[in-house]
This record gives sequence, C-alpha cells and structure tokens, in this order.
Amino acid sequence: MIKRALIGCLLCLFTIPLSNTLFAVEQFVTQDIRINGLQRIPVRVVYKALRINVGDEVTSNRVAQSIKSLFATGNFDDIQISRAEGDVLVITVSERPSISGIELDGNKAIESEQLLEGLRQTGLEKGRVFRRAMLERVSLELERQYVAQGRYGAKVETKVVPQPRNRVALEIDIYEGQVASIKHINVVGNKVFDTSKLLDLFSLKPTHFWSFFKGDDKYAREKLSGDLETLRSYYMDRGYINFAIESTQVSITPDKEQVYIVVNIHEGEKFLVGDVKLTGELPIPEEELTPLLLVKPDQVFSRQVLTLTEDLIAKRLGNVGYTFSEVKGVPEAQPGRDKVDVTFFVDPGKRAYVRRIEFAGNKSTSDEVLRREMRQMEGAWASTQKIERSKVRLQQLGFFKGVKVETIRVPSTDDQVDLRFEVEEQPSGSIGASVGYQQGTGVVFGANVSQNNFLGTGNQVTFNLQRTSIRNRYNFSYLDPYFTVDGVSRGYRLYFTETDYSDDSDFSSYRTDAFGVGVNFGYPINENERLRFGFGFDNTTIFATQDSAEDVRDFISYEKQPDDECPTIDGTDEDGNSIQILDCDGGIQNADFDSYLSTISWRRSTLNRGLLPDRGSQNTVALEVALPGSDLEYYKFTYNGERYFPLTKKWVLRARTELGFGGGYLDTDRLPFYKHFLAGGTGSIRGFESRTLGPKEAVDDSTDDDSTVVLSDDPFGGNVLIEGSLEFIFPMPFVKDKRTVRSLFFIDGGNVFDIERDEDDSQNVYLDESEFRYSAGLSFSWITGIGPLTFTFAKALNDEPGDDTQFFDFSLGQFF
Repeated sequence: MIKRALIGCLLCLFTIPLSNTLFAVEQFVTQDIRINGLQRIPVRVVYKALRINVGDEVTSNRVAQSIKSLFATGNFDDIQISRAEGDVLVITVSERPSISGIELDGNKAIESEQLLEGLRQTGLEKGRVFRRAMLERVSLELERQYVAQGRYGAKVETKVVPQPRNRVALEIDIYEGQVASIKHINVVGNKVFDTSKLLDLFSLKPTHFWSFFKGDDKYAREKLSGDLETLRSYYMDRGYINFAIESTQVSITPDKEQVYIVVNIHEGEKFLVGDVKLTGELPIPEEELTPLLLVKPDQVFSRQVLTLTEDLIAKRLGNVGYTFSEVKGVPEAQPGRDKVDVTFFVDPGKRAYVRRIEFAGNKSTSDEVLRREMRQMEGAWASTQKIERSKVRLQQLGFFKGVKVETIRVPSTDDQVDLRFEVEEQPSGSIGASVGYQQGTGVVFGANVSQNNFLGTGNQVTFNLQRTSIRNRYNFSYLDPYFTVDGVSRGYRLYFTETDYSDDSDFSSYRTDAFGVGVNFGYPINENERLRFGFGFDNTTIFATQDSAEDVRDFISYEKQPDDECPTIDGTDEDGNSIQILDCDGGIQNADFDSYLSTISWRRSTLNRGLLPDRGSQNTVALEVALPGSDLEYYKFTYNGERYFPLTKKWVLRARTELGFGGGYLDTDRLPFYKHFLAGGTGSIRGFESRTLGPKEAVDDSTDDDSTVVLSDDPFGGNVLIEGSLEFIFPMPFVKDKRTVRSLFFIDGGNVFDIERDEDDSQNVYLDESEFRYSAGLSFSWITGIGPLTFTFAKALNDEPGDDTQFFDFSLGQFF
C-alpha cells in the first residue's frame, strides 16, 4: 500500500510517458501553445487536430483526446505534450517522411501506370505520408495484380531510400516470371451436353499447336470468370434456370508453370415458358407493348430472350420520355411442373424533359454545326430514339472520331435531364501537292485543298490546280449543307481547263479545253434519304490532228464541222525566221460544243460514320442529261452502292458495286467520247493503272499503199461501266485506336465496254464475261492531319496484253 501511494504522489508531481508521449496531469489554464518539430506539415494541421485552445483548462482527458486526434492524421511517428513556464502548452512532434517518388523496375507485362494506380488505391503515391506498415501491403498488392494474370512466380522487392528534408524514395524491383500455361480443363457434373462442346465455349484452352500465336493457354483469373459466365449463359439460354456452378478448383504445379482447372456444375431440369404477363404502371397502351414480348408460352426459356425483351420495353418507354424506366422480368418456377411463368414488372418513373443540350470537345467546329444535327430538342421530353439518332447524325458528318452522349439528371428535380454530347474531332480535309514529269507535257505541278468542315462551319470547300507546259486545270466547288434551316443544301461548281499546243511537236491524240459552271440543291426526304437537283453550263473544245484516234476525228466531222480545216501555225523559213504557214496535212482541228446540263440524284444512307464506316449501307442513283438545245444531246446514268455485313465483332464484309450507262438521243446518236466511262486504279479496279481499262483508241496507220486502223496504248473508254468489290475488313494489329485506321483484303472485278461501236469493229470491247478483269490484294487506310492516306498492294489476276498493271498504289485525300 505504501508503494502504491508513493507512485500516486509521483504521478501528481511529474509527467509520465504514454505511447511515447508526455502530458501533464496537473490541471492549468493555458496561456499559449507552442509547436516544435514541424518541417513539412503546416502548423494549421496541428491546431485543427488539437482539442485544446488558448484559454482552455488543460485536463488529462483533453490531452489524451488531442494525442489521439494528432495520431489519427497519420502524419506523425511521435507526439509529446508538456507544460512550460508561464502556463505554455508545448507540443513536440516527429513527422513521418513523405514519399518523394516511386520507381518501378522490371515490369513489362503490366504498364507502370496500371501498377501505380493499384498502389494509389492502397494509399501509396508521390507526395503522401510514408508508413512502413505499407511496405508489406505494397508487395501483396503488386503480387495480387500479377497473380490475376496467371504469373504465380512473380516476386516483388521494395527498398526505402532516405532523402533530404524528411523524404524517402521507394524503389520497387519486380520479377514478373512466366504466365502459367493451362495443362488441362475439365467440367464435372454435366449430363446434357458433352464436355467437349462446353469447353468450346471457353476462351481459355489447354496448350495446343496454335497456342504460341493465340496465347489462349495463358491462365488469367478475369478470363476464367468470363468463361464461367459464358457457361452459365449457355445453360440459362436453353431452359436450365436452376443451373449452378458449385465450385471451381485451380491447381498449380510446384514449379508454378502449369495450371489444372476443374469446374463442378449442377445442370438441373429443363424448363419451358408458361404464362407471360405484363404488370405495373403502363404509361402507353398494353397492346403497343405486347408485340415486344419475345418470350412466348411453351418455348424453351432463355435468359437472353428475357433480357432482350426488357431492353425493348425500356427502349419503347424511353422513346416517349420515360428515360429512366425500369423493366424487370421475373421467372417463377411452378412446383411439380416443368414450366416457368414470366412476369415483366414495369416501373416507368416520371417522364423526363430535356432542360439543356451541351457540347464538349468541338474545338474547331462551332456549336451551331452540332446543334443543327440534333433531333432531340430542348424543352421536349427526352426520347431515347431521338437522342440516339442525334448521335448517329454527328457520327455521319465525318468530322469526329468518336461521339459520346450522356444523360444527366438535373439536381433537385426528378423530371428533367441535361444532355451532354462529347465529340473527339479528327481531320476532315486534305491538302496535297505534287511535282512530276510527263513525256510530251514536261513538268507537272499539282495542288489540291479539300475541307469538309471549312473554318468549323460544316461547309465543304474544294480547290484543285494542275499546271503543265501545255495544260492548266482549275476546279473550285462549294457546298453549304444547311442553306436553309430545314436542311436544304446549295452548292456551286466552277471549272476551267486551258490547252496550248503551239510548242508541242509531239501532239498525237485529242485534247480538250473546257469551262463550266453549275449550281445544285439538295432536299431531305427523311432522315436517310435525299434528293439533289442541279443545273449547269459546259463548253468543251476538242483539239484533234490527223494522228488522233479515228473515233475522235469521225465524231468531230459528223457532229460539227471543224472550225479550221487548214489552220495557220507558227513555222520557220530556210533562214530560221518565224513565219505563218498553213498545216492542211496534219494540222490541229478544233470544234466547240455547248451543253446545258441538268442532273438529278437520289441517295439513301444508313452508314454509321462519315469516314471509315463499318455498319449500314448506302445507295446513290444519278442521272446527267444534256438538255435539248445543246450542241450534243446525251445522258449518263450511274449507280453506286455499298453495304457492310458484320461477320464477327471485329471482322466486317463490305460489298460495293458501281454501274454506269450512257448514250445519245435526238440528233446525237452516241455518248460523246469525252464523256466516256473509264476504270482502273484506286476506287475502281485496283491492280490496274488508273483509268486505263476498257477500249483503246483506234488510230490510222495508213501508208501510201495500204489503209489500216490499229489500236494505240491510250484508253478511250466506253458507254458501259460494270465493276464491284468484296472487302474483308479486319482489325489492324498493334493499333489501339482503330477508329482512324483500316486494313482489309479485297477482290475487285469489272471493266468498261462500248456497245455503241460496230460489232465488227476490231477495237471494240464487247459486253462479255471473258472481258472482265479481276484483281486481289491488301489495302491500308489512315486518317492523318493532312487527309486520309491509302496504301494498296494489288495483283491483277487475269491481265491481258496491252493492260497497264501496277502492284503498289498510294493516294492522299480519298477513300474507296
């Protein structure tokens, strides 16, 4: 008793340690508070955690609460509280070090950012307070991430390196090891379906011959979980509603390199559908929802069909404003029966109205361009169908790599939402220049600028220029897709070609000068269809010589008397002086043709994107007519069609065809030769040079003793075009963002024919199957900052003598 009393007195006279802390038991009123030991942590953090302020009475309870609160901040290793002269409360702290940096070494299978994110979730990141107890958690967390990938041999070692100013750096060395391969997978308990059939559902496979390439024998916990869910869905979609996975055993060999997987299942009985009912609050007539019930009595129960029915009903309700409706299909097995009754409970909630529509990500494109594509209006009820349609229309513009839409509830309301469309812009134009040399024309300079979203307005502007020693070509076009607010478009086109042969001694074929203007208007029929009407004027001047093609000279002589039978040309006399001479033997003949053009086209498109689509179809029918009163009356009919067929989630089949037919009417008996169709090259039949397929020019090879007509190497074209393609689009390997790249295998076929030539004409290409040309190859497309680039490797499969083929082709600024 005496010893205990003595100890009690000492406690009253002195301070005692508690959890490495001194505090005064003697009560007093604090006149000031002094804090010692702070280096990095602001003083306000200590004051905020203290339970004592200046003027408060210091008691043992308040001191204990302050110590507990300071330790709870996690910033200190040691805390001491004492009393100094003048009733000053002194808090002395020892800060824990902060983490100056984390260095990972040895990780290859898992990216550093992914590993650091895992560490952040455990509270370990740069700038945070370091606790030594975390080191063990660090190793366990990193090893857990590697085990999830099947790397059971992974090891993690950590090292703490002291740094100035009470900081530490963490060095983490990782040995990843090898992914354990699957030796065997077995399913136990199955009686209805064979084990081999069930194992075919798994993405994980035991090691086989192709495992080296596919990597499907590498164990991963997430992949196994996905396979088990696939197995469960397989049974549930076939009526086995009581199916259960009772257990899963994953055994690892002692060397941690091989895995054995055993899945124990219970199949249960097969059930059919009994009664199907709709219940709950139905905001629209039940007869409108009944056709959406894909679950029918007496059919085999399928969870997939049940889920699809839920989605269809919810979508139907969303189309009339019930955006947040909930539909739940509940199957209920009947005792003693092999049938299950299904009841769909409908909770529509309140009809939601759109308060505001916002756009994000459109740095170059104005909001007006996006807003005019909206089919969902502000102030109207939120329609799932209209919101989705608005998203599709933005994708079809071709200005954006991706479009996301988010429906956000307005706070403090239960019937209003905001729509946020987030777009990711991509290049929507192209620019290019070229310098080359052509025999007979000399140096060739070309430039082109095309912008489908000019200055962010959504208007299309194109300018092309090509200059050579004998020819200058200029082309300008402009299109405003929203000339009126209801979607009527208006476009202009102006083109000019000038040819000068005064210095061209090698001129041997026809050439043309042309200028023209045109205007067109487009009218929307519905969301997917559009009509376009156009009017224009074209003046074409044809230049020909005695060496030109027979068809050219015959056409000029028949359709219009040449302007110059014996033209005057520049020449020289014997002394070299410039003189004017008549060239009646092989001179240039020219003839003018004025045409008043009218065009009409119909287009229907359900493509999901403006560039590199992979879903939907598009069809275009167009007719161009030179109206009566023109020097030549002719017509040209064209059809273009394409359709995408998804084969798998990533593989897509594209079918494309292009047809053309032209001819003359009234006083013109054939399609003018300078309006002929041509084929070959990018966008046509790859593997053959651009615009070289079809009939060739026929030239006069007459001598003094003989008159013969032979074929030249120059393409002449024809009045019939038939071509098509099949393209197998596959994902580009090693490319993460597949929205801007495309790789495909293709097979092309077709040709150009001229059925207006005489049947006995030796240079005719008949409309015959044997004249079709075919090619196959590989193509890559990439949307870049200067426009779309396309690289094509093609092999002509049945080229004939005289065909111009090419194995490699490169193009900038167009897709096909």
